[in-house]
Amino acid sequence: MKTIIHKAEDRGFANHGWLQANHSFSFAGWYNPEKVHFGALRVLNDDVIAPKMGFGTHPHDNMEIITIPLKGVLKHRDNMHDEWQPVLPGEVQVMSAGTGVQHSEINGSVDEYLSLFQIWIIPEKQGVAPRYDQKQFDAEARKGKLQLLVSSFDDSDSESLKIHQDARLSRIDLSNGETFTYKLKSNEHGVYVMNISGNADIDDNILETRDAIGISETESFEIHAKDDLELLFIEVPMMNL
Repeated sequence: MKTIIHKAEDRGFANHGWLQANHSFSFAGWYNPEKVHFGALRVLNDDVIAPKMGFGTHPHDNMEIITIPLKGVLKHRDNMHDEWQPVLPGEVQVMSAGTGVQHSEINGSVDEYLSLFQIWIIPEKQGVAPRYDQKQFDAEARKGKLQLLVSSFDDSDSESLKIHQDARLSRIDLSNGETFTYKLKSNEHGVYVMNISGNADIDDNILETRDAIGISETESFEIHAKDDLELLFIEVPMMNL
């Protein structure tokens, strides 16, 4: 098994006043040649956005973009919709930028900060038609077991959101003392595990809140919860860029 540890404090950080952004991988003005991507995973930003603030209209193309609000109210608008789309904690949003899309994202609250993960995954197909989707996921359904949030259009799972890449995004909540074995879909895949909160022991590595570990070249690995734990798994092909 091959592992790489990314400590929370070693992420790129940008303070824009209205935006506090932590970058797991090189992004915008922060560049680390050792942290450009993990397989097809290109971006994992951990953002906190001030009330009523956000990102004005901007373009994307040929990227699968997944947003997971953790706290607050996200509002999204793009050139596929006339109205603002609210996205709340417990929901997941996916957008295939494909041939090109223009969108805006703002904090929809006047007094509460918005906390979210934004994830970019390199697609397996270029030039697809842009598309948008979102879905609510029940937190009770991931207590002690894996909850699949996002998968490929070719994946047989019918409950998850879909993207143009052989990837799987999942969450699990474990109680102190619980153990869970994660099994990879393919030996050509790797898994980037983001510790949302708590303390985990993975392959004798202790991960604290917002620490991450990239795992590849294995069929499975075991997780031990050192206290109550929330984990995000991003399984992707280990493509060379």
